[in-house]
Amino acid sequence: MRTIDCRGLSCPQPVLMFTQANKEDDTTPMDVLVDNPASVENVSRAARKKGWSVQAVPCEEQGAGVVRLELRK
Repeated sequence: MRTIDCRGLSCPQPVLMFTQANKEDDTTPMDVLVDNPASVENVSRAARKKGWSVQAVPCEEQGAGVVRLELRK
């Protein structure tokens, strides 16, 4: 399991971080932490295009408005 912390970053940075992680390893499950609606949408879209299933889970223990995107192949 891999966690990518994109809190505090605006697009396209979270998408670029996901894309780089996907290039390095495209089979290990990933959790991507984001804290704005645009990043939720953009990272989810990019992940689905690469064949990942995406589950968006509110993750308030990580901070207000934080969503954990659970990416699985």
